[in-house]
Amino acid sequence: MDASPSPAAAPEPAPVPAPGYAPAPGPMPPPAPVPLFRRLAGPLGVMAAVAGAFAYVATVDPNEPGHYPVCPMLRFTGVLCPGCGGLRSAHAFAHGDLATALGANALAVIGYGVLAVVWLLWVVRVSRGRTLRIGIAPAYWWGIGAVLLVFSVVRNLPFGSALAP
Repeated sequence: MDASPSPAAAPEPAPVPAPGYAPAPGPMPPPAPVPLFRRLAGPLGVMAAVAGAFAYVATVDPNEPGHYPVCPMLRFTGVLCPGCGGLRSAHAFAHGDLATALGANALAVIGYGVLAVVWLLWVVRVSRGRTLRIGIAPAYWWGIGAVLLVFSVVRNLPFGSALAP
């Protein structure tokens, strides 16, 4: 009888590590926590950009012609789009005139509020070490589109002239 071990019973040689590689002696430590300022860099950067945009619109009056381009839809079709009056609304909002801002574009003012709430939610979640994930179902996107369409149609009709800028 042969005393040599069978090929199935022979132990496999250990893999040779790459040069300069030493396996960790135990489990990997958790990653170091990210400092609060670094976590808040995204929300603070976005707020700085928004504040800069509002400061520019507050300084350069959109009510004076020649400072901003005309809305292409209004220029070529004569129809007010959902954004028409948005710069005038932002200008009035930046100066604290909420009534004029609502008169220029009420939907934009509502948008300012929604974006402020989302930004605040982002800051709170990031400061607690979480990420902000907003999952909006397609039905809501269709609803937002329907609101924009109805707003556009109504503000171009004679009885909806209060919504026109």
